[in-house]
Amino acid sequence: MNKLFPSAAEALRGVVADDQLLAVGGFGLCGIPEALIDALRDSGVKNLTVISNNAGVDGFGLGKLLETRQIKKMISSYVGENKEFERQYLAGELELEFTPQGTLAEKLRAGGAGIPAFFTKTGVGTLVAEGKETREFDGEVYVMERALVPEVALVKAWKADKSGNLIFRRTARNFNPAAAMAGKVTIVEVEEVVETGSFDPDAVHLPGIYVHRIVLNTTPEKRIEKRTLRETAGA
Repeated sequence: MNKLFPSAAEALRGVVADDQLLAVGGFGLCGIPEALIDALRDSGVKNLTVISNNAGVDGFGLGKLLETRQIKKMISSYVGENKEFERQYLAGELELEFTPQGTLAEKLRAGGAGIPAFFTKTGVGTLVAEGKETREFDGEVYVMERALVPEVALVKAWKADKSGNLIFRRTARNFNPAAAMAGKVTIVEVEEVVETGSFDPDAVHLPGIYVHRIVLNTTPEKRIEKRTLRETAGA
């Protein structure tokens, strides 16, 4: 089975559609599938519900899809770097489901593992727990959280072999493996593709069984979200 597609647009063709639930890997601007996000914007699909730790920044990452109004709802943990996100939310133009970061990661992991729900102490007694089932275990109260199973997951990895086995690079690993596992269809953007069997099996971070389509992007921008500079001593 050939998992390698000639472009991000081709990799999305026949998979993405209006009104879908999507997961997008990344943390801030680290490890985001830049080419796939651009192709998703250009596809014109709309009314998307997007699961992602955050929504990029203005004009980059998922911020591009906010500008084109293709996202109707975000399921996120952090949204503080995007002014357009703030404007749309406060104006009632964008739905938001705030989710504690660890809970969001576990929702995706559970979805990929076939676990429909789990109990956690995070959020008990807060707005996060409103309307949700709670249960006591060993004298402690826990809130039940449902797993997330997106119809499509867009993921960024460093390397893939032609079977879809993946290696992530350092902190770009973040939400990407969990998103890849959870997606019913997982499309991965990588910087390098090698022959199957090239990886030491012990070096594989995510097995190819979770990966359906691969697109090569050898020159991602990898924009830095915030750059802090200081003068060198004696300058």
